[in-house]
Amino acid sequence: MDQKRLFAAIALSIGIMLLFDVYNRANRPPAPLPPTPAAQQQAVPAVPAPTAGVPTPGVTAPSQGEAAATTPRAPAARVQIESPRVAGSINLRGARVDDLVFTTYRETLAPNSPLVRLFDQRNSANPYFAQWGWTAASPGVRVPDSETDWTATGGPLAPNHPVTLSWDNGQGQVFQIVLSIDDQYMITADQRVQNNGAEPVSVLPWTRIRREHTPTTAGFYILHEGFTGVLNGRLHEVTYSGAKSEAERRAGVALEQETTGGWAGFTDKYWLSAIMPASPDQTLRATYRAANEGGGTAGERWQVDMATPQPLTIAPGATGQMETRLFAGAKEVHLLDSYMERLRIADFDKAIDFGWFYFLVKPFFLALDWIFRLTGNFGVAILIFTVLIKAAFFPLANKAYHSMARMKALAPKMTEIRERYKDDPQKAQQEMMALYRSEKVNPASGCLPILIQIPVFFALYKALFVTIEMRHQPFFGWIHDLSAPDPTNLFNLFGLLPFDPAVWSHWLHMPAWAVIMGITMWVQQKLNPAPPDPIQAKIFQWMPILFTFMLASFPAGLIIYWAWNNTLSVAQQYYIMRHDRAAARIAKTVGKAK
Repeated sequence: MDQKRLFAAIALSIGIMLLFDVYNRANRPPAPLPPTPAAQQQAVPAVPAPTAGVPTPGVTAPSQGEAAATTPRAPAARVQIESPRVAGSINLRGARVDDLVFTTYRETLAPNSPLVRLFDQRNSANPYFAQWGWTAASPGVRVPDSETDWTATGGPLAPNHPVTLSWDNGQGQVFQIVLSIDDQYMITADQRVQNNGAEPVSVLPWTRIRREHTPTTAGFYILHEGFTGVLNGRLHEVTYSGAKSEAERRAGVALEQETTGGWAGFTDKYWLSAIMPASPDQTLRATYRAANEGGGTAGERWQVDMATPQPLTIAPGATGQMETRLFAGAKEVHLLDSYMERLRIADFDKAIDFGWFYFLVKPFFLALDWIFRLTGNFGVAILIFTVLIKAAFFPLANKAYHSMARMKALAPKMTEIRERYKDDPQKAQQEMMALYRSEKVNPASGCLPILIQIPVFFALYKALFVTIEMRHQPFFGWIHDLSAPDPTNLFNLFGLLPFDPAVWSHWLHMPAWAVIMGITMWVQQKLNPAPPDPIQAKIFQWMPILFTFMLASFPAGLIIYWAWNNTLSVAQQYYIMRHDRAAARIAKTVGKAK
């Protein structure tokens, strides 16, 4: 195997992926325009039921909504939510949680920055809410709909202070939703129907999360955003574009599956909304849905719902119920682990996109977080952990660098052979193999150690990228947020000139740490043997510059990691090369003495 060609292929592959990522971010379609107020107030459209004989969750016959179309109504009443981690309110018209902010997270580092908002009302620019309801399975039975005004008992909703929503349909059935919340992000909903009538009634209780806009995603190929969930022990991730394509083929349904336990919802980079059965032994039908009201991106609608597989039949004098949970919060690793253990929520930590290398990414994060708790600085934790990883792989890297050093020493002879037999490639290859044998060099001996390390360093990169714990964490100097790009810029002399070149093009953002990373990459390249192939040599010469521009807008924590990793690699290579030169001098001296 030609070692240089392998490295060139790896470098080019990485470069192509990064270029594709940069292209996607630069050419991502603009955020959808907010729907018009008239469209926002429309009742949820009926989506054809995918299962014959089973009503579709979230679709009810309009009752109060019809009256609302002709009779002005007072503003909807609300019940406040007061919890240590979230604040907001419950809309009593429709039994929706459509107002929710995180009290411990802000949009920016500014002290007066707005709190991060997850759920918002239907008349806002980004409607996003959770809702509970029923679909009638018995003819003539009135069930609450999206315009039903509920009566609340208790409030505000707070830990150890539940709230009960009630509605009497006037036909002998009383509907209730008992909501409780813990001191983090979990809401439990107990939906009950008390049948005081003379005949049995059948209803289908459901819970759903609905996005009435298409969110702007980060667009990174290593990060999933969209539908997510673990159903029957298997992770199901569907992007918005993938859900749209699948729903067009299946009458609005992107995915449908009965699941015992599990969970399903929407994931953003740092935030999650998910619904799940209250018991790991409870079986519900989970569905991902996509629809378009009126055409265009402004009419796109996304929904995750869970319902009983079959309608509940409630005898006279009896009560039927379904209990579910709603998680609406930050994807904190330790918190998700805690819920997974205490509430037995299957693979809840996979709401964080740890990816294929889960078995490496999560342990790496836990180690980083442990060092962070000791040092108090996430940037320092990155530096220390990278040193530990380098130390663990020192024997493998030592072997690879020894091989590269010996190949570098042979470079003049290899070039001579190629020049001598440039018209006879087969003869040149034979002479090259003879040179390897005589010098006892294996050109592939440096490949395997490096290939083994690639998944490890990718896992560390992903652990830093997908977890929220690095968000708004400072380093030293001008880096106040490791999850945001370095704010300095070479093209305005690092702030001396009063303008921002990046407003003209994102390629004109060249921060200080990216320059440091590029320099360390260039120095590392100079320590490696130059490829004999002139084309490969030119590619390698341009690689540090190309990577510096492509990675300049990445989060500062990742740039610092790459710069530090390169620096350690340079130090390691220098040590090995110096050791090899010393060994060669000793061997030469001993040879002369003999």
